[in-house]
Amino acid sequence: MATSGQDGVQSVGRALDLLELLSQNEDGLRASDLARLSGLAVSTTHRLLTTLEGRGFAHSDPDSAAWHVGRTAFAVGSTYGRRRSFAVPAMPYLRRLRDLTRETANLGVLDNDHLVTISQVESREIVRAIAPPGGQAPIVCSGMGKALLATWPDAEIAALVARTGLPPMTPHSLTSLQAVMADIRQVRERGYAVDDEERNPGLRCVAAPVWAASGEPVCAISISALAVRLTLARIPEVGAQVREAAHALSLHLGGVPEMPPPRE
Repeated sequence: MATSGQDGVQSVGRALDLLELLSQNEDGLRASDLARLSGLAVSTTHRLLTTLEGRGFAHSDPDSAAWHVGRTAFAVGSTYGRRRSFAVPAMPYLRRLRDLTRETANLGVLDNDHLVTISQVESREIVRAIAPPGGQAPIVCSGMGKALLATWPDAEIAALVARTGLPPMTPHSLTSLQAVMADIRQVRERGYAVDDEERNPGLRCVAAPVWAASGEPVCAISISALAVRLTLARIPEVGAQVREAAHALSLHLGGVPEMPPPRE
């Protein structure tokens, strides 16, 4: 028989599962849909949602009966980006890059073998490419991930690939260490990385690393766009713009902005 302590831990886990589901659906979800997706009883789901609502982590729309992430959840989650000293200083550079390219500008960091987007300035185009803040992607399938990966020694890159594997996300994904290293050599040569529909079909991303005063790459910035707008012919121009924005932000942070030579 489960103890009350075990019941409490289980309830916390279930509540967090519901929050994750809500975060993935901007239009909200009904309690019955959440119950189906989570595998919980409707009564249990409603009890957990009511508890979350009481603490501000969820709220319900009385008109649609849909549940959404609450203000407290946003406030708690946003501290992930704020606690990093570069997130706030990066915003003017992201806005400038968005205005220059007319595409969505992003800021990302590496976390547990994934690239996590922590800040974003959306394109003003009606149809735009958006991976919302908080979303994560395999490092090798991400432009920002590859930009940061290129600053690593080759042996560490090989170790990452051995540890995580290279599961393809699209037909364009890199699926061998040889292909990854060839791509990384290009990143080092030109100073920016390209995700050529490797994470999402029809979307491209161009990214460059940002350096801090510690001499370490702390984050990356990127432009993401529909492939029909960010054409292969346009990539060198946008790549230079992203690289220059990363250079300027690195200087602002007191870092060395140049991409280092390949390290063995």
